[in-house]
Amino acid sequence: MTTSIASGSANLQLRKTGCWQPSLLSRVVSQNCDQKFSWSRGVCNNLQIKRYHYPIGGTQRTSQTIIASCIRDDSTKYFDFAVIGSGVAGLRYALEVAKHGTVAVITKAEPHESNTNYAQGGVSAVLSPSDSVESHVQDTIVAGAYLCDEETVRVVCTEGPERIKELIAMGASFDHGEDGNLHLAREGGHSHHRIVHAADMTGREIERALLKAIESDPNISVFKHHFAIDLLTSQDGSEMVCHGVDTMNTKTLKVLRFISKVTLLASGGAGHIYPSTTNPPVATGDGIAMAHRAQAVISNMEFVQFHPTALADEGLPVPPLKTRENAFLITEAVRGDGGLLYNLDMERFMPMYDERAELAPRDVVARSIDDQLKKRNEKYVLLDISHKARDKILSHFPNIAAECLKYGLDITHDPIPVVPAAHYMCGGVRAGLQGETNVRGLYVAGEVACTGLHGANRLASNSLLEALVFARRAVKPSIDHMKGSHIDQTVSRWWDPPVVPMQLGCTILDKIIKRTKEVRKELKLIMWEYVGIVRSTTRLKTAERRIGELELEWEYYLFQQGWEPTMIGLEACEMRNLFCCAKLVVSSALTRHESRGLHYTIDFPHVDEQLRLPTIIVPCSTMNRSWSSRQLHKQQIC
Repeated sequence: MTTSIASGSANLQLRKTGCWQPSLLSRVVSQNCDQKFSWSRGVCNNLQIKRYHYPIGGTQRTSQTIIASCIRDDSTKYFDFAVIGSGVAGLRYALEVAKHGTVAVITKAEPHESNTNYAQGGVSAVLSPSDSVESHVQDTIVAGAYLCDEETVRVVCTEGPERIKELIAMGASFDHGEDGNLHLAREGGHSHHRIVHAADMTGREIERALLKAIESDPNISVFKHHFAIDLLTSQDGSEMVCHGVDTMNTKTLKVLRFISKVTLLASGGAGHIYPSTTNPPVATGDGIAMAHRAQAVISNMEFVQFHPTALADEGLPVPPLKTRENAFLITEAVRGDGGLLYNLDMERFMPMYDERAELAPRDVVARSIDDQLKKRNEKYVLLDISHKARDKILSHFPNIAAECLKYGLDITHDPIPVVPAAHYMCGGVRAGLQGETNVRGLYVAGEVACTGLHGANRLASNSLLEALVFARRAVKPSIDHMKGSHIDQTVSRWWDPPVVPMQLGCTILDKIIKRTKEVRKELKLIMWEYVGIVRSTTRLKTAERRIGELELEWEYYLFQQGWEPTMIGLEACEMRNLFCCAKLVVSSALTRHESRGLHYTIDFPHVDEQLRLPTIIVPCSTMNRSWSSRQLHKQQIC
């Protein structure tokens, strides 16, 4: 059951600092509501959050306003489905809905450049006779610090094996054991061997198979190097409706508008709000920020997973010549295969922190490493797998072995220097059991979504599984929505087009880009210093204040240089998205007065069962907001 706080209650502290305020930031439903909280069905109507299986009937009323400066016809494309993101969630969904209509896959860089491509460990699924769905469910809930939605967990764990079989049928090749069956690895938090993998490059293999299928599908068009700027939305009564997305071709700098009957956000996470992250450079929180600006409900943003073991470059015999854009991941499977963690005096420390030792969930291991580093004033710890047979190490972890060998480290003989790095957002756009959001026509899948599966901490290798299951579950309601929808060819005129600010000139644009890069670095450092693995109320409030000041200073600089609210540029738009996501993380963290899973605060160091509720951020459209928190175009009323 949930405790309750009525809307407007004096017990609910609403902040108006800077530009953002979660209009209702709460873990609860109204006191007048006796409903049991269900993730898939949303929360009580008093909070104005509902979950719909959207049956589209009748003819939607069109806007009476025609914007004079409409976007040119050659800059608008019409599709039945628009998919933002080219990771496993977006591609798997695209292949299914393409059987029923035209699909645009919009990707920020090259199609393979996604978090999926960097996933090393594998996909968890119950495929062994000695394993069970119930065991997988319990492992997920325990790792998630009992904040997971049990219905969602059961759905994912039950449907997972079939999703793996579909990948194999499509040509994905996974490792097999000597008995000819799939080789199943074990990772931290799992009670059984259930990780399907392709050596230590599983994501790359899945991405390869999906992209190959995409290329041969005539109904799917891939638009690479198209940066999604903002969702195109209108208000129909009390409902927000999504009509597509504005994008910018980052090579030609031309704006391209996509009008679609259904939009799927599968744009990944926001690892680059931190200075060290295993995420690729494209992971700047674009989807979460766009959805927030479109008034989608956001949930559980305080739960940022730091992977315990990213390669610590400064501990390598020959350090890299330049700083990496993203940290190199040392997969959980190394510990699952028997890897042991030591401090620099070669003292094994994990048994002091948890009886599960190196096989404890990621949040426990990351905090333990963080504690060792702070107590000993060291910059990394050591992960040793060299006691295992050389041939097994090289066959299970060829990618890691090759990367380390580039810098003079042979992992079959020497320990690997590792340090925690931002890895995965357990929070995101709140979704029901079919990937639906509170915005009609907008669905979400993958890391951008918060489905309730992960709770307060993601179990290793459950992310690709969740992406596969929810991409598939979103298909039927999307098709139903598409079939009941009609695209008015004049709809593109409802919104002013974004403007590429070429008229500002190269000198001013270079100054803006230079200052934006400096601000981006400052934001990352604030997040790491004050909103890292171990938090406190004082430090979170300091982060809130400093981020608000930094954002206002940056926006003032932009507009002083002649920037206008409808102007766009890759660096500036990424920066507004990073600000938006950072503020969502901080505001969510400030409202959780307990330590649970990935959110650990020294002011509330224990779990409080009365607070075992998800954090819900309901947007507020009535307050003055900064550039990062509002859409570029004026909202249309249907």
